[in-house]
Amino acid sequence: MPRQTFAQLVSLACHDLRTPLATASGFARTLQRLDEIKEPAKRYVEMIGAATDQLAELLDLLSAVARIDAGRFEPQLRSTHTRELADAAAGRAEDGRLAVEGEGGEVQADPDWAAVSLSALAEAARRHGGLEQVTLRAAGPVVSIAPIVDNAGAIATGEDLRDFGAAVGVQVLTASGAAVELEGDTLNVRFNA
Repeated sequence: MPRQTFAQLVSLACHDLRTPLATASGFARTLQRLDEIKEPAKRYVEMIGAATDQLAELLDLLSAVARIDAGRFEPQLRSTHTRELADAAAGRAEDGRLAVEGEGGEVQADPDWAAVSLSALAEAARRHGGLEQVTLRAAGPVVSIAPIVDNAGAIATGEDLRDFGAAVGVQVLTASGAAVELEGDTLNVRFNA
């Protein structure tokens, strides 16, 4: 099967999966608003809602990597600030898992995709490094993620394909003009200023 055809099939599958996912998500949100639901059913409905959110994110990433592979990924670059990107990335994780430091600087990036990608890289570094927390530090055009422990660097850079989000995040950042480099115990993402 030609590569272009495979990428198109993946894109179609992502599109078609959104309808049943939207149905499941919609019903979960509706059930969450009902006062009659008691524990443990209430907690189960919350878990279903969280799972549908996670599935939607995975579909977004899969769709993005298919578009990158097919040469159809078009990031919406605009002037933004690396501190804002780091804050948005940390906001995607559970409280306290991703800390943010630094003042940052102005860069050209797609803020939505950059936040998703930075969060995925930081979460991969945290999980695969066995850490409770990692820090995103915004300094000028660079967002650094540290510490990188053991083999978590190869996973967070997508060299070792054990984390889908990180592998796609690196591709999205690279396709958007950023550079992702592991330097010792720090993963640096350098955006275009």
